[in-house]
Parts: sequence; structure tokens; C-alpha cells
Amino acid sequence: MITVNVRENRLDVGGHAGYAPRGQSIVCSAVSALTLTLIVGLREIAGMEITEHVESGNVSVSWQKLNDTGKALIDTWFLGLCHINQDYNCIRFL
Repeated sequence: MITVNVRENRLDVGGHAGYAPRGQSIVCSAVSALTLTLIVGLREIAGMEITEHVESGNVSVSWQKLNDTGKALIDTWFLGLCHINQDYNCIRFL
């Protein structure tokens, strides 16, 4: 199960979808691609100062101030995760 925890100044994504063996899961790849793209978007599109920690199976992103563009990017990322979860039922939102 992938867990997603979104708080006021931070988000954490971790775990494994269990859809296929580690390193072969299209679900994990999709969640990772969305999350890594979010990191780039927050920095380069929203112009936010963020801190991220990325390691296999775990990503944390934190910020001091969320601007409107950053909020829109996070909302879009979250919608993408919700749609993945509708099809694969492997994400737990905390």
C-alpha cells in the first residue's frame, strides 16, 4: 500500500503498491512520476523554495509558504493520485 500524507507545509509519499514486484510496478511508477514532476513544478513553475528528500519508495517535500500556483500544482497532483487509486485501489490517504 502506498501512503500519502498531505499537511499544511509538507507532503509525504511512501510504500509500495503491491501491484507487481518492486521495480516493475506501473502503479508505483505512475505515483513516482507524478510526485517527482510536482517537485520540479513547485520549484520551476511556482517559484517556491522547497526541501525534498527522495529515496527509493519514499518522498518528502516541505515548504514554508505555499503560493497560489503551488496550491494548484498540489491539487492537480492529488487529483492524479485519486484517479490512479480509483483504478488500482492501492493508495491510502492520511
